[in-house]
Amino acid sequence: MKFFVRYLAAQSGYGTNKTRLGKDSVGDFDCCCLTLQPCANPVITEEGYLYDKEAIIEYVLKQKQDYEKQMKEYHRQCRLQQEEVSQVKKTVKEDKVKAFIEKERSITSKPLNPFSEAPPTKRAKLDHSETPSTSTSSSSGTAAAAAAAVSENGDKKSELPSFWIPSLTPQAKATLVQKPSKAVNCPMSKKPLKIKNLIQVNFVRADDVNDKRPLVAKQIRYKCAVTHDILSNKTPCAVLRPSGKVVTMDCIKKIIKKDMTDPFTGDTLKENDIIKIRRGGTGFASAAESSLEAKKARPVMMAS
Repeated sequence: MKFFVRYLAAQSGYGTNKTRLGKDSVGDFDCCCLTLQPCANPVITEEGYLYDKEAIIEYVLKQKQDYEKQMKEYHRQCRLQQEEVSQVKKTVKEDKVKAFIEKERSITSKPLNPFSEAPPTKRAKLDHSETPSTSTSSSSGTAAAAAAAVSENGDKKSELPSFWIPSLTPQAKATLVQKPSKAVNCPMSKKPLKIKNLIQVNFVRADDVNDKRPLVAKQIRYKCAVTHDILSNKTPCAVLRPSGKVVTMDCIKKIIKKDMTDPFTGDTLKENDIIKIRRGGTGFASAAESSLEAKKARPVMMAS
């Protein structure tokens, strides 16, 4: 019954879909995290992510090219912003000059014609003696307009956009470009990545004389450099930083950690010199280092 209800929910288009990932959906431990193919020249980061050297160098160069393009766009945006600010300042200055000139022109007195124009004092008396209702209505309208233009906290209200006046027509401004970061991040761990910090990995091949297939087609490709145990997704393994050899975690616990010495170079090892390789898993939850369940969120139908 539960299976039937789950099937109907999946077919209806509502609810979150969940799918169990199998072995075919998980990459092998020796596959590049970018190309998803067995590495021809493997290197590993300090976080344990394996890459093909050619692929990771190409990725870093592509990121640097993108950074140069983004910086050019950012500088162009800054230049346009500076031009806009200077244009606004120039316009404000010109408006002040025009207002000053108009004010200076209004100061100069003009000769009055005694037959057609009244003196200023007499004209003021005539204007003051006009109908009170007209002046009252005009003053009330002005007060209402001023009250509408000013908000409660004293700030002017923003003008509403208009589609008929060109100066008030709303415009879609371009999205501002943020200054890009120069650091190149690892595509898996998202931490800063440098080519000089990549560690060369030296796998020991598990060669079979009777197996003539290419390396990609083989199921058993590598073995532990010390114990010669077969390496697979079921076998936790790590890289020794000085030599780059790949050994199993059992070998590290039982042999290498007794004296903390690299058996191939004789160098003294530290804890951070043992880099555990991130495995994809086998399809079993106990052997996987990441979640084996895929989810697809969809709208949820709520009961009324």
